[in-house]
Parts: sequence; C-alpha cells; structure tokens
Amino acid sequence: MAYRFTLPRDERLAMSFVVNVEEGAEQSVAAGDKGPEPVDELGVALKIPIRNYANESNYLYGIVAGAPRIMRLLEQHRFTCTFTAAAVALEKAPSLARAIAVAGHEVCSHGYRWVHQFSFDEDRERAFIRNATESLRASTGERPFGWLSRYLFTPNTRRLLIEEGYFYHMDDFGDDVPRWEFVDVGGQQRAIVIVPYALDTNDMKMWVAPAYTPAQWLDYAVATFDQLYAEGAESPKIMSLGLHLRIIGRPGRIGALATFMQHVASHKDVWVTSRLAIAKRFAELNPL
Repeated sequence: MAYRFTLPRDERLAMSFVVNVEEGAEQSVAAGDKGPEPVDELGVALKIPIRNYANESNYLYGIVAGAPRIMRLLEQHRFTCTFTAAAVALEKAPSLARAIAVAGHEVCSHGYRWVHQFSFDEDRERAFIRNATESLRASTGERPFGWLSRYLFTPNTRRLLIEEGYFYHMDDFGDDVPRWEFVDVGGQQRAIVIVPYALDTNDMKMWVAPAYTPAQWLDYAVATFDQLYAEGAESPKIMSLGLHLRIIGRPGRIGALATFMQHVASHKDVWVTSRLAIAKRFAELNPL
C-alpha cells in the first residue's frame, strides 16, 4: 500500500540521529546472567560464567567520556535526536537522563536491559516492556512511545507494544519511509507506525569489523546522505544514523561524527528531528 510522506516545510530529507544508550544494561554475571556480555571491541566472547571487568569498563567509558562529546556536538548544531535507551542504563546514569530531557531529545525504549527478548514468552515480554516503560518515565519524566529491541523480537511484540500504549516500532530495515503495521489485538485490527531503522550506517560496524575505520564510516554516511537528499527532490526519505556512546564517543572516532554533522548542517531542506516527530507526521498524513 502506498502512503503519503512529505515533510513539514517541504524538506527533502528527515535526518534521524539515533544514539543508543546501552552501557550498564548489558549482559553481566553480576546482573544474574549466565555469562558476560559477548559484544566488545576486541571480539573476545567469553563463554564462562565470570565477570569481564575489562569489557564492563569499556562500556562505562561511553557514559563517562563518550556521552559528553556527543551531547556537545548535538548542542553545537542544535540538532534534536532520539536516544534509544535501555532503561537500566539511564537508571545508572541519572545525570545523562536529565541532560537528555533538558535538551529536549526524545527517549525511545531499547528494552529494560540490553538483552535479547526474542526468547521471552508472552508474560515475560509484557513485563519486560512495562518495566522499561515505567523506568524510563521515572528517569526522564516522560514515558517512551517508540521501541527498539536488541536485534530480534517475537510474534507478540507489536501487539504488546500497542497494548502498552506505544505509537511506533523501529525494528525494521525494509524501507526509507514509514508505514502502518496492522496487528490483531483482541479481535480488532489496530496499527502501529513502523519507522524503519538502518544497520549499514551504524557505528557498531567499527566494532564488528575492526578494520572498518572512522574515515570509511564517514564516507559511507556522507554517500548515504547525499543519495537520499538527491532522491528527496522528488520523494522525501528518512536517513537513520545509529550511534553508540562507547563507540563513536571515542577520541579517534568523534571527529567523524562532527564532520558528518557539519555536512548535514551545510544543506538546506533537511529536517533533523526525532523519530517520534517523524511517526506523528506520517500518522497525520495517513489517518486511519
């Protein structure tokens, strides 16, 4: 089905910076998990039930040093973005939670913790969603209306999100524009906005492929922006740029983000905004 998608001032592109806040909410023996977090910069995935103190400190770096660098760039350009936050991460970093709220950024739920929910049964997943919602409300003063899982979700996820008052879902990589997703909820067809995300521009690639340099990431991000901006002369698109405090926030990488932000700022007709604002715009144009 074809949907309308135009931008508020006829911009060519909706630029969506997505800052993932996962640090402190990752897998850990200390939190009762069976093993330590397998995702780290060196690819050292321990399969024994011990704490990986070194990797825990690598994640902590994102809160202590990475976040201030990213916040400064956002403030410098007056860019509004979406922070996809695992709730426990913001519970442990209240000053960051306050800074995000004061700056007017959106907080989208990235789960209660940064763990896999795809194996959860319905009751456990419902509790996971509710706990995340209430925790983020307490940390930021507002409940989240968007959801991003860690990689995979269940056949129940979108129905549960609708039941819990969520407006959009971003576990989708299938397009450059939003759509409605219709779900059976108690025998009635209800809908949630799908605001597609992107993995190809994500800074996580510099962890999963260590030879992938900040310069290469920047070149790819700029090429993506330029292509979507050109296409936007006829049909506006969304560009998603996924970021991580502990990755792009490192001294040798933050310059790539600064250069990309300057590239965005040098173009007219770009709407730098939150994913919730994009979802609301789409819903206004395509009422049910």
